[in-house]
Amino acid sequence: MYFLIVLIITLLDFHGVLSFSIQSLKSIVELKAQHSTTAAFSSIDNVEQPKRLSSLAGPKQKKKKLKTFSRYLEIESWKRGPSARDLEPVLRSVGEACKQINRIVQRAQTDDLYGVAVDEHGDPLEDTNIQGEVQQKLDVVCNAIMLKQFCGSSKGVIAAVASEEEDVPRSCPDVMGDNAFATGDYVAVFDPIDGSKNIEASLPVGTIFGIYKCQPGTKPTEDTFLQRGSEMVAAGYCLYSATTILVLTMGSGVDGFTLDPDNSVFLHTHPDIRIPSNGPIYSFNEANFHDFSTPVQRYLDALKEGSSSIGVRSNARYVGALVADVHNVLINGGIYGYPGTRTNPQGKLRLLYEGNPMAMIMEQAGGAASTGRGRILDVDPTEVHMRVPTFLGSIENVYELDQFHQYYDDSTE
Repeated sequence: MYFLIVLIITLLDFHGVLSFSIQSLKSIVELKAQHSTTAAFSSIDNVEQPKRLSSLAGPKQKKKKLKTFSRYLEIESWKRGPSARDLEPVLRSVGEACKQINRIVQRAQTDDLYGVAVDEHGDPLEDTNIQGEVQQKLDVVCNAIMLKQFCGSSKGVIAAVASEEEDVPRSCPDVMGDNAFATGDYVAVFDPIDGSKNIEASLPVGTIFGIYKCQPGTKPTEDTFLQRGSEMVAAGYCLYSATTILVLTMGSGVDGFTLDPDNSVFLHTHPDIRIPSNGPIYSFNEANFHDFSTPVQRYLDALKEGSSSIGVRSNARYVGALVADVHNVLINGGIYGYPGTRTNPQGKLRLLYEGNPMAMIMEQAGGAASTGRGRILDVDPTEVHMRVPTFLGSIENVYELDQFHQYYDDSTE
């Protein structure tokens, strides 16, 4: 009997221990599960997610091995001889000016650089520039940059400059405030910021420039700038858009350089640019269509109908900034036009600052540049702000436009 009681008590104790052990085990399992879940989420947050993002970014991109703008100028200067070597520091400075303007354009909205220019008292300038346009802050700032870079690039090279923003040309001693810059064998012309109003809508803008040689032994005057475009020794433009591109010709071909945003260096990304012989793009401001001359109207109708010589219906592309529109045509082929209108029979583009530099680039790339009745580069300027109707682009497109001017006139119905 005694042994039976001891056995029962022992079994009851074992059952209690067993129950306690089972409960404890359940608790441990539950805690372990909670810990595992927490750890799993923690690992996702701290490890897996960055790995996933890293995989989406892909492997680190390698830079192309491209020649820098400075190295290109160095090589070309030695290939082309003394005259090209003279221009090497000037063109380097143009590249630096483009970098500075690019930074300003990018900061225009955030740094309050957009809007009408003001005087020292903060009041809007009442005067307009020579074009009859109210000057913008960017026009003033970018004009100052181009003046300083051209005149200050090297003593004895650039003697005088003419800006689209100023009434008359200026000597470099006047710009720099130092007579040490009085001598030089070249003069420069430029439009510091073409299409500055586009910046408000985050659209492309550009800078245009050209360089002429002075007559030996003469002091530059306004007449020094009144040379045919065919006398120009270098021309180019900078386009500030999705990428910043510097396009340059020194009289034997056209090359393009893209600004590397990581290193702030122009790289030779577009060697020997050649425009297609014809193209499907036309870039005209068709808001003025009914004010265009009859030849231009008929030509545009032919492009839209597909009855022109290129044989396809053309596509309209117009940004409203000369540099952007011309660059698009240069790369893809077609024609850019700013014709005369009833109110402005000579158009609005200036021969010295816009027409001649762009015409030189187009011809050097295998294209053409015309007033509709003759070659732009053969026009004799009569004053520094002279305007001309301007058509630039693929040689077949421009030739056909000239043919329309020969066969039609404004009296033709």
